[in-house]
Amino acid sequence: MEREANTMKITDVEVICLRIPPMDGPCEWGDDAFIVRVHTDTGLVGTGESDTSPMVARALVDAPESNLYCSGLKRLLIGENPLEIQKLWDKMYWSSNYVGRRGAGIHAISAIDIALWDIASQFYQVPIYMLLGGKYRDKIRAYGTFIPADTPEENKVIAASLKDQGFTSLKFGGGILGDDPDTDEAIVKAVREQVGEDFELQIDIATKWRTYGHAASMFQRLAPYHLNWIEEPVLADDHQGYEKLSQMSLSKTAGGESLTTRYEFRDFLQRAKPDIVQPDITRCGGITEMKKIYDLAQMNGTKLVPHGFSTGILLAATVQFLAACEHGDLMEYSQSVSPLFHGLVKNLIPFENGFVTVPDCVGLGVVLDEEMIETYRMR
Repeated sequence: MEREANTMKITDVEVICLRIPPMDGPCEWGDDAFIVRVHTDTGLVGTGESDTSPMVARALVDAPESNLYCSGLKRLLIGENPLEIQKLWDKMYWSSNYVGRRGAGIHAISAIDIALWDIASQFYQVPIYMLLGGKYRDKIRAYGTFIPADTPEENKVIAASLKDQGFTSLKFGGGILGDDPDTDEAIVKAVREQVGEDFELQIDIATKWRTYGHAASMFQRLAPYHLNWIEEPVLADDHQGYEKLSQMSLSKTAGGESLTTRYEFRDFLQRAKPDIVQPDITRCGGITEMKKIYDLAQMNGTKLVPHGFSTGILLAATVQFLAACEHGDLMEYSQSVSPLFHGLVKNLIPFENGFVTVPDCVGLGVVLDEEMIETYRMR
C-alpha cells in the first residue's frame, strides 16, 4: 500500500454539466448541476460537485494556462498524487489566483476537493469521517427545506405533508418570498398556523430584503410568528446590517452560503456576527476548507449549520463532514422536486423520523444514474 500511495497518479478530471430546463429558459434551484469525476491510474475514481453555474465552473477546470498565476485546474492536477489533498488545494488556489480566490474559482476547487476525499477514503478503506478524526454521532437531525408556493393555502399543504413525514424543523425560501412584505407575512402566518406554535420554523430570504432598514422592519413584523432564524436577510457583504439585525434579538440571523474560503468567513464571523453560519461544502472550498471554517465558527462562538440544496453528492459529503464535528448536529435536507435531487444518486441517503443516518461507507458511497446523466447532460 505504501508503494501505491507514493505512485498513484491523477489521469483525468472529467467534468459533467447537467441541466433540466432548456438552455435559454429560466432555471430554479436544484435544476442544474456541476459534477466532477477525478480518475486515477489505479482505477479509483472520486466524485464531487459544486452548486454553482456549471458552464462557468467547467471553463475554470478546462482552461489552459495564461500565466503561472492564471491556470485552469485540470492541467494542474494531471500526474499528481490524489492523496496529497491539502497540497493540491494549495496548488490550485495559488495557480488560479487571477480567476479564482473567491466565487466560481473556489466552487470548482470545492468539487475537485470532495472528489479527492472520496478517493482517499476508498484507498485507505475507511469512511471519510474517520479520515476527519472520527464519528461523533450515528445520525444527524435534519430540517426540510422547500421553495414556497405562491399562496398561503398551498404552503399549508406542503408544510402539513412534511410534518407528517417526520420533520421536526422546516425552512422555506426562494420563489416569491421576499418580494412583497404582505405576502411574506401571509405565508409565514399560514405555515406557522399549520405546524403549530412549538414547531421549529425558519425562513430564507435569499437577500431580497436588500437593506438593513427594510430587513429590521420585517424582523419586527414577523416577530409574532417566532421564527427560529431568518436566513440571508441582506447580502453577506453588509456586515454592519447583519450585526445590527443580530442585536435586535427577535430571530436569530443566519447566512454565509455565498461565501468562500476561511478568509471571507473570518471577516463575516468577526464583523457581521451572525448567530448561525452556513457554508456550503460544495462552494466554500470543499471538505478541506470546511474544516477550517468550522474551527473559526467554534472560536467565534457561532453555530455552523451547512447550506445544502443540490444533489445527493452534496448530501453525502455534508453528512460525512458533520459526523466528524463535535457540534455538527443539524443539517439541511432538500425538498426539491427536481429529478437531479431524487434520481441522480440512485442510493440517496434517506431521511427517517427526523434524522439522517450516517453511512459507514468508504468514499462518498454514491452510485450515479448514468442514464440520467446522458439525458440531462449539457452538450
